[in-house]
Amino acid sequence: MAEPAEVTSSPVVDKAPEKSMLQQLGGWAGMLMDIGLPWIAFTLVYAFSDHDLKLALIVAISAAAVVGVFRLIRRQQISNVIGGFLGVLISAWTAHRTGQAQDVYLPGILLNAGFGVGYLITIVTRYPLFGLVYGAITQTGFAWRRDEMLFKALNRVTIVFFGQVVVRLAIMLPLYLTHSVNALGIAKIALGLPFYAVTLWISYAVLRGSMTPEKWDEVKDNIAHMLRGTKA
Repeated sequence: MAEPAEVTSSPVVDKAPEKSMLQQLGGWAGMLMDIGLPWIAFTLVYAFSDHDLKLALIVAISAAAVVGVFRLIRRQQISNVIGGFLGVLISAWTAHRTGQAQDVYLPGILLNAGFGVGYLITIVTRYPLFGLVYGAITQTGFAWRRDEMLFKALNRVTIVFFGQVVVRLAIMLPLYLTHSVNALGIAKIALGLPFYAVTLWISYAVLRGSMTPEKWDEVKDNIAHMLRGTKA
């Protein structure tokens, strides 16, 4: 009589769940602290301190520093915090230098204008920025330009981001020229993370809607594979 085959169980290897990009950034609360807190602080202090520019700048820089410390304590990724803190410092230096409160928003306006010119150039020359990014992260070079469907999709996403910059400038620039400091502060906050989240959602919808399901799966897999990197 044959003996029953021995059943062996393979060891179960526990895998820590991969963190999403949002979790790596500290969740929505962390992103709000990074992007919004210094500007919220500046807007409130400037509005309720009889337009004390120096005090408002000090509070904004302090708020940016608090965000940095918060990140360090939680051992979270701080690359976006460093960029945000430098941005606040440059903005504060500009306003302090000119003595005009609205100039705290000037670096951001100029940066958006620069992005707008960059997006427009890549669209007009038919080398849309997001096509170049896709070719870089998937290591496929300019192959996307030979794929009509993929080219149109990436071009449309670039146009969406160009539109985002145009909307920001259309709102911020008139407020800046009319020295509407409090309105600039509100617009800066509203056109920051909330508006960027809307832009990402629209870009996702446009990208997916511009492709067949099969093409979308291919593009999604290519990007996901490159972002994960090769694992032994």
